[in-house]
Amino acid sequence: MGDTALPAWAVRLRTERATRHWGRRKLARELLSAVGAPLDERRIRSLTRQAADWERGKHYPRDWAPWLAGVFELAEAELFGPERARVTFGANLCRLMAARDVRLRDLAATVGCGVDELVLVSQDRVPPAAGLAVRLDAELDAGGTLTALAPALPDSPPVTVETTVPHDAGDEMERRRLLLAALGLGAGAFGSSAESLRRAMDVALTTPPRAIEDWQLACTDHLYAIRTRPPAAVRDDLLLDLISVRQQLTEPGADVTELQRVQAALAMLHANVLTRLGEHGGALRWWRTAKEAADASGDQRLRVLARASEVGFGLYGQRTPDTLLRLADQAQALAGNRPSAGLATLTSSRAKALSLLGRHDEAKKSLAVLRHVVPEDGTTELIPSYWCADQVYFTESWVHSHAGEESPADQARDRVLSQDFVDYQYVANVQLHEALCTVVNGGVRRGAERAAAILDGLPPGQRSQMITESGRTVLGAVPVEQRGTAAALELAAVLSRTSPRSALPSA
Repeated sequence: MGDTALPAWAVRLRTERATRHWGRRKLARELLSAVGAPLDERRIRSLTRQAADWERGKHYPRDWAPWLAGVFELAEAELFGPERARVTFGANLCRLMAARDVRLRDLAATVGCGVDELVLVSQDRVPPAAGLAVRLDAELDAGGTLTALAPALPDSPPVTVETTVPHDAGDEMERRRLLLAALGLGAGAFGSSAESLRRAMDVALTTPPRAIEDWQLACTDHLYAIRTRPPAAVRDDLLLDLISVRQQLTEPGADVTELQRVQAALAMLHANVLTRLGEHGGALRWWRTAKEAADASGDQRLRVLARASEVGFGLYGQRTPDTLLRLADQAQALAGNRPSAGLATLTSSRAKALSLLGRHDEAKKSLAVLRHVVPEDGTTELIPSYWCADQVYFTESWVHSHAGEESPADQARDRVLSQDFVDYQYVANVQLHEALCTVVNGGVRRGAERAAAILDGLPPGQRSQMITESGRTVLGAVPVEQRGTAAALELAAVLSRTSPRSALPSA
């Protein structure tokens, strides 16, 4: 990419660094020194990588912009352009610290707050307590500009990860719940067991920061676990890593851009698990988290993938097909035409939604497009195995079965089942597609009995809500006048007792 194709701020960053005869590693050390972070090798390598991405125009240094201006001894608006200067409490706090050469750790000690709290405030992740805003304004000689930007909050104890909740509060369980809240997670995510809470907080507070490469491997491992293990057995491990990555995001010198990408991927995977468990309300909240984290990372491919996945999983009883098509249209505006896992997932999901609405000709047109947008190489994705070849065949099975087209549906199903590795959920669902196709073509008794046998034969650990929804689609294809037959009634009974929702305690 030539300089003419780069954002002006990216060119200016490289020019200012080169003018000072600094390498990117030197720039990383200067930035870490400015915020008072330890100059350990892991942080230096991570920030050096970020600096390279900034100069290539890949990511805008949102959280580092004031510090970059400070080490270059420039006004932020001069370095990045006035349109980039954010008017928030955190951004202005960072500008003042950089301009006055005040380190974050020193400032935290002076104003009497934890370093972790000040990191969260400086990144606009939590609002400052009223008293803290006043102390920061006075210490930085801000002349009231900081307090003017602070939300109108009472002077309450600060929200921190480690030091906010006193250890002598008397109720350790309550303390752990408050710490989870500080990380943006409800304790209910782990159920009510003391052991679950204890384990969660021990991991969150004692796990050392991980290298980005280790986080990427963790995402791949979680996806494999989702595809091979009962969803209930995967959920807690995912939540523990979500807590850990949020904890690491608050550290001085954290590779915020890459960690936001990891958070987006983990949130997507967690929404996947909750969808399998039939916990749709929780899944919708985690799709929102995934999109917000992907947007914050600036990774366009990940932004599309998060939205496309939300549409794809929404097909299983989470949202109406019409709503999903509207979401697909919005995501399409971001996707462009370049083949990627996100665009392939989006196109596949559109075809499936159209099938649910009975718009079979349009669904087959989307299916034809799908073959041209599948990525040739998934290694550029955050989770390389997220898109697999069997997903094209699965979509073909879905579309042709809903349309009652037996021959192409059979071929697609055989291709899915012939893959070296297949998600257990795909195995059950393509078999249910076959039952659906039978019912669509008039074989109600045979199709309903086949669907009931498939569902009844599932091991309890593989009873996913996404399989249940496919079974409900088979039942929904039975003509109204035949839903009182023995085969249809038996299918309805099997659906009720094999749904993962049936295992949940009543309210």
